[in-house]
Amino acid sequence: MGIADELVANNREYASTYTPDRPLPPRRHLAVVACMDSRLDVFALLGLEVGDAHIMRNAGGVITDDMIRSLVISQRKLGTREIILIHHTDCGALTFTDDELRNQLLDETGLKPAWSPESFKDLDADLRQSMERLRRSPFLVDATQVRGFVFDVHTGQLREVL
Repeated sequence: MGIADELVANNREYASTYTPDRPLPPRRHLAVVACMDSRLDVFALLGLEVGDAHIMRNAGGVITDDMIRSLVISQRKLGTREIILIHHTDCGALTFTDDELRNQLLDETGLKPAWSPESFKDLDADLRQSMERLRRSPFLVDATQVRGFVFDVHTGQLREVL
């Protein structure tokens, strides 16, 4: 049995106790942007339940044009107002530079990507940059309620970055 088959079997179990027809807008009017790292259980580390918030993830948890697109839809069409950004210690985005990855892709494929890998060397500085990208976006309904945190993968604690 492959992983996909195992996951489909897990879904049958999940569906047996699934609560249908929950409201579309998040109950807490919250959007969370976090890294895709598999060690982060965003619902658990924030004490959220299914239906409380939009959880959006990408490599590094950085604010990209596509993440702004999702947040605009979240705010303008689904009523969220607060945005929390979560970076974390021991992040994979700390292990390479944009140029390294671009050059690797060029060597292996003959093409450089049109997108930026968005790697970083300083968690706090990158988090501040992502918060500033949101605060400067003219498309968000409310960019005043943006806060950023670093999750420590060794202790499980959040540290706010101002």
